Amino acid sequence: MNKIRQEKLECTDDKRIELFLSQARTGYLGLTDGEVPYVVPLNFVMMNEALYFHGAAQGRKIDLIHANPNCCVTVSEDYGTMVSPIPAKTDTAYMSVMLFGALEAVTDLNEATAVMQAMLDKYVPGYYNNSLSQSHVEKYRSSLGSHTLVYRLVPSIRTAKENQLKPHLSFYSGRKVDMDI
Repeated sequence: MNKIRQEKLECTDDKRIELFLSQARTGYLGLTDGEVPYVVPLNFVMMNEALYFHGAAQGRKIDLIHANPNCCVTVSEDYGTMVSPIPAKTDTAYMSVMLFGALEAVTDLNEATAVMQAMLDKYVPGYYNNSLSQSHVEKYRSSLGSHTLVYRLVPSIRTAKENQLKPHLSFYSGRKVDMDI
C-alpha cells in the first residue's frame, strides 16, 4: 500500500477516526468493472470493527461484488474553505478515511438485524417506537421488489487524513482579501 504523501495530514488517532466514521453519513464504495472503476454512494454503519451497508440483492453493484469482492470505501467530510492572501495557499478543512478489503454477504439473521437496527439508530434516531424484528429483515424487499442484502467489510487496510479547520481562516460570504492583508 502506498504511504500517505502528505504525512503531516495523516490521522492515526483511532478514537478520532471511529468517532468520525460513526457520525459521517455517506460512504463511497469503489468496485472494479473490468478495467473501469465503479463508485456508488451509500449509507453505512460501523460495528465490531467492520463497515456494513445494505442494498438490493440484484443489480450492477451485486454483480461486481460477486465478480471481485475487493473494494475501497471512502468516507470524507468537508469542514469549510480556509483563505489566504496568497491564492495558492487557500485550502480546505476536511477529514477522510479509506477502508480497503474484501466484501462479504452477511448470512446470519441476528447480525443482519443488528446492522439494520444500527442503521436506523444512526439515520433516524428515536423515530421508531420498537426495535426492528428479525422477521421484518428476513422478508424486507426494496422498492423495486428485490430482496435486501447486508454486506460487511472488515478492513485489511485503513488510512485517514485530516486538515483541521482553523476558524480564523474560515471563508464566509463577504470576506475579502483586503480584510486579511
